Amino acid sequence: MEILVSSCAGLDVHKDTVVVCLRRLQPRRKHKVLSEVRTFGTTTGQILELADWLAEAGVTQVAMESTGVYWKPIWNLLEGQFQMLLVNARHIKQVPGRKTDVKDCEWIAELLQHGLLRSSFVPPPPQRALRELTRQRRQLIQTKASVANRIQKVLEDANIKLASVATDILGVSGREMLRALIAGQSDANALAEFARRRLRAKIPQLQQALRGRVTEHHRFLLKLLLEQVEQIETWIGQLTSRIVEVLPAPFVEAVQRLVTIPGIEERAAESILAEIGTNMEQFASAGHLASWAGMCSGNRQSGGKRQSGRTNKGNRWLRGVLVQAAWAASHTKGSYFSSQFRRLVGRRGKKRALVALGHTMLVIIYYLLKRQTTFQDLGADYLDRHEKDRLQQNLIRRLERLGNRVVVEPVAPAA
Repeated sequence: MEILVSSCAGLDVHKDTVVVCLRRLQPRRKHKVLSEVRTFGTTTGQILELADWLAEAGVTQVAMESTGVYWKPIWNLLEGQFQMLLVNARHIKQVPGRKTDVKDCEWIAELLQHGLLRSSFVPPPPQRALRELTRQRRQLIQTKASVANRIQKVLEDANIKLASVATDILGVSGREMLRALIAGQSDANALAEFARRRLRAKIPQLQQALRGRVTEHHRFLLKLLLEQVEQIETWIGQLTSRIVEVLPAPFVEAVQRLVTIPGIEERAAESILAEIGTNMEQFASAGHLASWAGMCSGNRQSGGKRQSGRTNKGNRWLRGVLVQAAWAASHTKGSYFSSQFRRLVGRRGKKRALVALGHTMLVIIYYLLKRQTTFQDLGADYLDRHEKDRLQQNLIRRLERLGNRVVVEPVAPAA
């Protein structure tokens, strides 16, 4: 095979060590490749020593696998000196057999030298920092939901059926009732009086639901869990403030574009942009972006038969936000998204319908960012207007199955 890179290096990265294979052409013999393997540590000083060695050898490109988080410190220190490639481990698997760290780095270096590696998308440092903030916020939100579920379990153990009456046990009314329970209040009628606004219409039901058997053990657990929820909410608020503070100007403008899409609010827009950025030139097409995110069906065929259409793993952070946004958009009245969801859910089920809806939203996001435009809803009747004849035939068949004879006559247009 033709050698495209005269001097390059392949890195096999681990927690405490990185094995490096340096490959370069001999100056006087063009087809003779010299290979040298060394092992370095992963402390800052040792990585800088690695960088000096590569620079002295005239290395121009460096490739490594995306191994957990261990690639990040090496990437951060080498990024400005060499052309870096972060490679998906699935794309460079060797033929099964001998497996060592030295063999791995040699294989990576050889593929890189022949131009056979494709780099994964690694955003610039400001976007990487924004990613860490939005991902941390999302993890805290998930932790809060988990703690709320534990509060519900403690209440059930105490025979308090608050969740059967109140939609949110951590709302204003629910928290007042929880604090009163923790303080020692056990009278159901007194607890029900903490209800606010629309919940006051359910005071009789609350009086029945709040009659239970609350012990000191339950009060101790409820106090601990409620304090945990409040602390998590404080951290979420701090992260949100920090995200707004560090959000680059192009991202601020892009957030305003994305929130015009039904189902996407400001937090979701920040999380989406932290994952994909604002420059869509890094993705060849909307289809490439959907595949990278894991929001499109797979294509696996053998013997002329399609075996599976399961989606790939993709970017789980982006996928999660899109599915949540799709669920919110599916409940938006009079929108194209709600119409698409209703058409799909009957024959595909809720989960597949939400993934399909999320795919549609991601394609829209791609073109909004690429064309610098705003969202224009097609309307709930768009699919009916787009497939008018097909809809008419379906309705006629349904009426005929009910024993009716249907004659269709077009209506003359209004004058």
